[in-house]
Amino acid sequence: MPTEPQHPTVSLWDLFTGFFLVGLFGFGGIAASLYHVSVEKRKWLSSDEYAQTLAIGQILPGASLINMSTIIADRFHGLLGVVLALLGLFTFPLIILTALITAYDHFSHLPDVQSATTAAAAAAVGLTFGIGLKLAKVIVRSKTSLAFTVLSFLSIGLFRLPMLQSIVGLVTVSIMFSVWQSKK
Repeated sequence: MPTEPQHPTVSLWDLFTGFFLVGLFGFGGIAASLYHVSVEKRKWLSSDEYAQTLAIGQILPGASLINMSTIIADRFHGLLGVVLALLGLFTFPLIILTALITAYDHFSHLPDVQSATTAAAAAAVGLTFGIGLKLAKVIVRSKTSLAFTVLSFLSIGLFRLPMLQSIVGLVTVSIMFSVWQSKK
């Protein structure tokens, strides 16, 4: 009988400060920052657990990384953990956002500011690709998972099919395939 994976003991303060760091360093999206803090630095999750939590977070309605943060915090401290994690996650970004919006309103017409905005967008794309490659190493371990990864990319990225229908269709087919494989 398989045993439950051992989860580290995480204090409320550690949970708050961990998510504060995710919010602090999560420029261009928090996926890379959340992975760094929860898997690499604090070791709250394994790479596999992160990938599974990401998949659940993306299937649920709402922002997938907020869903992930909620799932992770709930695992360690329930509702109080969720409140503290989200408070930590949003504190610094709200301060920065308010300051940046105020400054951008005053200087957005300047060519240098427009160039900086374009460069920041390019950096965000790079961060997204980086976390995608890290997760691909964990998720794509077989020809089957590679096939579903390619099908997902083709349906959403290339053929521009609606994301919800693509996810529901691919999840359904992958579950059916897994059941069929287990009966062989």
